[in-house]
Amino acid sequence: MKRNGSRSCVTRKTRFGSRERDWLKGDTQRGCVCLYGGTVDPQPPASGPQASSTPQTDLQLVLCSTNTTVEELCAQRDGQGLYVQLHGDLVRRLDSSERPLQMVYDYLASMGYTDPVRVQQEAANSDLSCLIRFYSERPVNADQQERTLLKGVFSVRKGKTQLHKWAERQVILCGTCLIVASVKDSLTGKMHILPLVGGKVEEVKRRQHCLMFSSAGSQAQTYFVNFDTLADYQRWHRQASKVVSQTVSLVDLSCYSLETVPEYLFYSQDITHLNLRHNFMSLQGPGGLLNLPRFSQLKSLNLSHNRLGVFPECVCEIFTLTELNLSCNSLHTIPGQIGNLQSLQTLSLDGNHLSSLPEELGDLFQLNSLGLSFNNFSHIPAVLERLSAVDKLAMAGNRVESLKLCTLVRMSHLKIIDLRLNRLRWVKSENLEAVNQVTQLDLRDNCLDSLDLSSVCNLETLHCQRNQLGTLTLGGFTLRMLHASSNRLTTVNIYPVPNQLTHMDLSQNLLEYLPDWVCDCRKIEMLDVTHNLLSELPSRLLNSLSLRKLLTGNNRLQRVPDLLDHVPLEALDLQHNKLAELPESLFYKALNLKYLNVSANALESIPPSSQSEESLSTLQELYLTGNNLNENCGAVLVGHQNLRILHIAYNQLLSFPASKLSKLELLEELNLSGNKLKTIPSTVSSCKRLHTLIAHSNHITVFPEILNLPEIKLVDLSCNELMEIQLPDSLPPTLQELDLTGNSSLMLEHKTLNLFSHITTLKLDQKSTTTAADSLSSSSPWNHGYSEMSGQRNKLCVSVLAVDRFGDSVEACYGIFDGDRNEEVPRLLQCTMGDVLCEELQHSSIDSVYMCNTFLTSHRKLGMAGQKLGASALLCYIHRETSDPGGNFCLTVANVGTCQAVLCRNGRPVPLSKVYSLENCTEEMERVKLSKAIITEDNKVSGVTCCSRLLGCSYLSPWVLPKPWVHTEPLCSQDEFLILGNRALFERVSYQEAVCTVQAVQDPRAAAKKLCSLAQSYGCKDNIGAVVVSLHIGEDSCTCDPLVSTTESRGPPPATVTVTPGPSDPVNLSSSSGIVTEFSSETSASEMGSEAGSTASDEHPSSGPVSRPERRCSLHPATTLCLFQRQPSCATFSSNQSDNGLDSDDEAPLEGVISNGSKLEVEVDIHCCAFQLRSGAPDSPKDLDFEKRGSDYPNGKMRRQNSVVVSATNGCLLAVCGREIADLKKSPSTSSLFGKKLSNGSVVAPEDSHNLIEVALEAPKKKSGYFTAPAQQDPEDQLIVPPSLEQEVREQLRGQSPLVSELSPHT
Repeated sequence: MKRNGSRSCVTRKTRFGSRERDWLKGDTQRGCVCLYGGTVDPQPPASGPQASSTPQTDLQLVLCSTNTTVEELCAQRDGQGLYVQLHGDLVRRLDSSERPLQMVYDYLASMGYTDPVRVQQEAANSDLSCLIRFYSERPVNADQQERTLLKGVFSVRKGKTQLHKWAERQVILCGTCLIVASVKDSLTGKMHILPLVGGKVEEVKRRQHCLMFSSAGSQAQTYFVNFDTLADYQRWHRQASKVVSQTVSLVDLSCYSLETVPEYLFYSQDITHLNLRHNFMSLQGPGGLLNLPRFSQLKSLNLSHNRLGVFPECVCEIFTLTELNLSCNSLHTIPGQIGNLQSLQTLSLDGNHLSSLPEELGDLFQLNSLGLSFNNFSHIPAVLERLSAVDKLAMAGNRVESLKLCTLVRMSHLKIIDLRLNRLRWVKSENLEAVNQVTQLDLRDNCLDSLDLSSVCNLETLHCQRNQLGTLTLGGFTLRMLHASSNRLTTVNIYPVPNQLTHMDLSQNLLEYLPDWVCDCRKIEMLDVTHNLLSELPSRLLNSLSLRKLLTGNNRLQRVPDLLDHVPLEALDLQHNKLAELPESLFYKALNLKYLNVSANALESIPPSSQSEESLSTLQELYLTGNNLNENCGAVLVGHQNLRILHIAYNQLLSFPASKLSKLELLEELNLSGNKLKTIPSTVSSCKRLHTLIAHSNHITVFPEILNLPEIKLVDLSCNELMEIQLPDSLPPTLQELDLTGNSSLMLEHKTLNLFSHITTLKLDQKSTTTAADSLSSSSPWNHGYSEMSGQRNKLCVSVLAVDRFGDSVEACYGIFDGDRNEEVPRLLQCTMGDVLCEELQHSSIDSVYMCNTFLTSHRKLGMAGQKLGASALLCYIHRETSDPGGNFCLTVANVGTCQAVLCRNGRPVPLSKVYSLENCTEEMERVKLSKAIITEDNKVSGVTCCSRLLGCSYLSPWVLPKPWVHTEPLCSQDEFLILGNRALFERVSYQEAVCTVQAVQDPRAAAKKLCSLAQSYGCKDNIGAVVVSLHIGEDSCTCDPLVSTTESRGPPPATVTVTPGPSDPVNLSSSSGIVTEFSSETSASEMGSEAGSTASDEHPSSGPVSRPERRCSLHPATTLCLFQRQPSCATFSSNQSDNGLDSDDEAPLEGVISNGSKLEVEVDIHCCAFQLRSGAPDSPKDLDFEKRGSDYPNGKMRRQNSVVVSATNGCLLAVCGREIADLKKSPSTSSLFGKKLSNGSVVAPEDSHNLIEVALEAPKKKSGYFTAPAQQDPEDQLIVPPSLEQEVREQLRGQSPLVSELSPHT
């Protein structure tokens, strides 16, 4: 996948000269427009002189202003017109009066940019071509031309006999017909038209590249066509096969950026269905809309999404039409000529600006479907009274504020009423007249506070979710389904008893008891009353002979009534109640029970599965998390031999009976986390179907015997006390994830690490040694832990960014990104967003500005991936107050989508983010409706996403925007911790429960693990991500020396020498956790982004006189300097398989590097500090001082980058200063740090705008070596410095004896 224009981005920037820059700076209304040629994604030739990376000649840079029109631009370059392409999608011809630069400025403003100078800069950015792009001529797309029109001169013979001779003829395949004409007079001469629908296209084996075309019917005609090349033969065969396979004469020309249809299409007079959706059809021209009446048999016409602006009256002359779709065309009125379409049966006018309908529409007596959703109607049009064949009123998303039921009485033909997403405030019945015909009524997402539909006698289905209903009154004669969740209901009145009712959803209301009539329903199968205030359940309800699914979680139930007889109950949810016991007869009375969730209660035991030794239990899923169960429950679980999923986490289990576990042979998923287990029985090997074992946060010392299981996929034994691992000779190929973090005593040998090399995700602790620099900061104001769980999904679409030491001072950056169904965008954001924030801090100190720009820039940097894919994103930045750099800490939070942040203050949750989903945000819903988006019944924009703001998904603009919510919260000593989570986490775990959960766990990592495990036990099946940041904000531990006044500006903080930090090190940097290294045996986008995602520039500290270092605490860091700084990361590249796919044995060793016979690892920080290398070192202190002065910014926030590359090599440090970079770049093993390696071994210098997609896709797949494994530290390792750098290093480290003593000369 290549980003459009990726090879021209550098060309575009290099064309800016000093005069052009000066001209642009003179006025923010000035800018440049980049005009591309008409070739779509041209591929460079495979050989020849043009195969080099020379700039393309089809890109022109045109300087202009916001007032410059298309006509003026075309006059300057003698062009015929300009075309615009949004989000890599359709291409539209611009009108002569349109202003291209103003279009770009308006687009950027709609994204969220407000500063005119920044808008001007962004408009000239190369990455913007993936969002908006201009062409000097219509782009040529060979694939589109093939599907629209095939044309050529070939040898043709008519008929199957040999009487006819072969002759050169013009052959055209367009629409549903094959046209054979004279070469000279193809349009005016004699033409032979062969209808192909239902016919045949066959290969002629006697002749090379020859096809036989035959029409259908008894009078079928046949033509033989001999093609010149195999490519032509295949192209015609492929397209003709599609036509002959159709059962109706359908021509689909949707999404082709057409202004007119091909003129040859009008020769296909058998066309009955024509789809022109998503084009830019015009009225005029040979193939314009005015010529559509030439289709004499046309029945169905789709002109939706064509930006028509006015109703095309010419379609009213196609009298054969039975279906017409004009949705999303910005129509304001419908002409009276619509009455001419007497055969019309379906008319779709959704997504327009209609507020009235003509009376002539009532003459369409055959019309049975009329779509009026998402228009501007304030009332139900009266003309509907005459449309007796219409049975559904589709008016969702309009402006109807009141509904008089008497109006529906007059429209006796309407059976289905859809008025969701209106502004309904009341529904009135002014008289006692019954509404007999309405069977389905949808009133979701309105403003109703009460609803009385007792006069709607035959109502079968009612949707009234997400209103403000306090009372609900219905007639129960025919009621079958009731959906009334997310209201304020305290009771529901239905009379008579709804004996036909099968499904009822009353969740998220204020019910304190269930009405008596619920127990009398004879056919009720599903009842959802979760999230209410129920304190008891009626005995008759649980003993119902029809109830199959009962959801009563998150209530106040203290007991469950006994079962008196066998019941057909299949699913029972009792989580989050106050149950101390379950009915004794539960399992042997409910023999059909397959799902039981009693998590988050106070159970001390569970009932037996049967009254005898033989059990008939069919239970498959059992969730017991968060109770007070002990090991005695194991004996009871044996009776459920059909169990597939067992969650018994966070109980009081000291052990699990080995003999009992062996009998659960069908077990597939087992969660034993948060207990007091010291071992997992060896009988777990009897569970041959087990694919998931989660047992973190225990006291396990011995690795369980699970690696012999044939289907094992995920093993989580983090936060235990493992000492060693006994491994078989080979691991199961199914093992995809192994988490061993938090086992501080675990030591892995190289043999073990090599055996783990094929695992897709291996998580291990980084090992560290305490160095002299660590003593400068004995504690940190914060530390964090994280957890990511894929659940029952095949891939993990959640990524975490966590940096405890961000920038140069005591700052931190944390983020979480949720791609829902895609993993590419979260990984890219994980790679780049920290760098983008670091760069934006250089330009502004205003929180709302730099955070907003960080999101918008990250949105742009997604490139082609962001056109169709998107992700929710949340970013937290902890920093000092801008007005007082030495003052209190602040927390700035920005988010789009559904990721959320919660701060614990005095034991109470403080929400810091805003949920940008249509269901939760009324103003966003109104904005999206105002822009005429189509919102489907599941509240998704165009059926794609429920979020109104995302990073990516740019094709949904302007409905879905990347502009974030930004909030800054001052931190204080009462702030205990911060929780970041995605939608799946907070859908299952409330803010208050999340806070209480973390408070009970000391370790942030264990707390994050517990949050995710709880969400899974509560029923979550999706990806879950959680970050817990423990805060230690306060001045109690301050040990600084008295402040000495100085006139010098604030300098960079000290860089420290650390070697692969471990769990106790508070200064770690990691893509996901400072105490976790997460590895992938195949190169991921996040790994490759480490070399392409860095954007900030390098700064170098100036040298000065050495003085006694001032004693500082972690809250007030010292400003002394040191040469080396370790930046560990999850992106670890083993030299056993280098970045370009070459084997390490073929590579020259790097001078000055000693690996002690072990494999060399190069770790690249993929997050903060914009890890880059300068091309040379300053030659004098003057140069150093110049560099320092060049890095100072007016706002006082300076971000200094490392001047060296530091990497762990089995405990050694690889230090490369500027003068060695030229040699380093020449080394194949390290050149990937400076540019992208191609398959031929060459290196492409990184562009100013990094193409992350291109880099990630071209990355080699690593399948060997112990990639992902940190080397064990050798106690004899020392700091190795090349001889040429020894003196310089000693001089710069003078005064820091602990460091100098570790230096040894390289021999």
